[in-house]
Amino acid sequence: MHVVIMAGGKGTRIASISNDVPKPMMQVCGKPILEHQIECLKKQNLCNITLIVGYLGKVIVDYFKDGHQLEVNIDYIVEETPLGTAGALFYLKESIKDDFLLLNGDIIFDVDFRRFLDYHKKHNGYATILTHPNSHPYDSGLIITDKEGKVSRWLNKEDNRTYYRNRVNAGIHILSPKVFQYFSDLKKMDLDRDILKKLIQNCLLVAYDSPEYVKDMGTPDRYEMVIKDLQSGLVEAKNLKNRQKAFFLDRDGTINAYKGFIRSVEEIELIDGVAEAIAKINASGYLAIVVTNQPVVARGEATFEEVERMHQKIETLLGEQGAYLDDIFYCPHHPDKGFQGERPELKIICDCRKPKPGMLFEAATKYNIDVKESYMIGDGINDLMAGIAAGCKSYLVKSENNKTEGYQNLKEVVIHILEDKEIL
Repeated sequence: MHVVIMAGGKGTRIASISNDVPKPMMQVCGKPILEHQIECLKKQNLCNITLIVGYLGKVIVDYFKDGHQLEVNIDYIVEETPLGTAGALFYLKESIKDDFLLLNGDIIFDVDFRRFLDYHKKHNGYATILTHPNSHPYDSGLIITDKEGKVSRWLNKEDNRTYYRNRVNAGIHILSPKVFQYFSDLKKMDLDRDILKKLIQNCLLVAYDSPEYVKDMGTPDRYEMVIKDLQSGLVEAKNLKNRQKAFFLDRDGTINAYKGFIRSVEEIELIDGVAEAIAKINASGYLAIVVTNQPVVARGEATFEEVERMHQKIETLLGEQGAYLDDIFYCPHHPDKGFQGERPELKIICDCRKPKPGMLFEAATKYNIDVKESYMIGDGINDLMAGIAAGCKSYLVKSENNKTEGYQNLKEVVIHILEDKEIL
């Protein structure tokens, strides 16, 4: 697969750290961002690379030359005048005949591209964008998808939003050569506005959601965070080719206040300290994954759409405090019949309803999780039993549903696990 890297950025927001080189040449742990990118690509045999350069582009050309010193093949497109984030792709219209990888040149990442490409081919879109949660969704563009992963809406920072899933465009794309039909002549073009968003109306834009490491360095604080993550080995460890570790979290009574069967989004209220606890999980490299029984769907007391809104509210409230969930799995089934308005097709004995471990195993398969190195935390015996059945280390927290046994709250048990110390 051919790789195209957009490497013409100025980095105006982070000029206090480096203002004499293009942003992709900023030094991170002793080497330019672009070199980190190329090394990651090389490890996965992605060695045919085109760099699109503009601002101070000679610095990039002089450093990498034809790529032989990194054992890759590099050629260049030099923008004599700025062509936006997509205009220079016009030059590749005749030469690229297969799906290709398009990367922002100012991000640090470590992604399993084979897994990404398999997903792209399976979904038959003109373009697939990698999306992920981040710690500041409130000032990021948000990607909204349907159940099949097709993008249905793309919310800009300034668009009105109430509750939302925390999923943002990471700056990593796989494009079909079919997108070249949008390049009629050489002119300045914006990748998002002029290409990707136009695909939405015909269901040709797909999102690939991944918890792998992708971060830009748009601010000095994020720059320092990336350095820390590279030095600790976190960046490479998050690649899904490696076995992952997770905190599996119950929802009601663990993340949001226990109120019996929750039937509407208005009843969702985060427990104090939960966002701080989940932010600690995020920083640790563990995945934060919710696994929750939601029998209100089978009982006819809440729709799938209402449960989705509940989860959107939880993600929104967490995002406002710098925390995020990597995924949410829920079981809508309920085995007991006799409820007014119940949904017969969901009144079954299933493998996903806790205390069975089906949701944990589903997550483990999806994200290559080592359950024996993972934790299950919840406020009920069914949570404990599900975790034990899956092979996790399992902990109880107290709630209105369980007032006698376990840690006081999620924050306390997370601190105990990650910092290996008891909280008085």
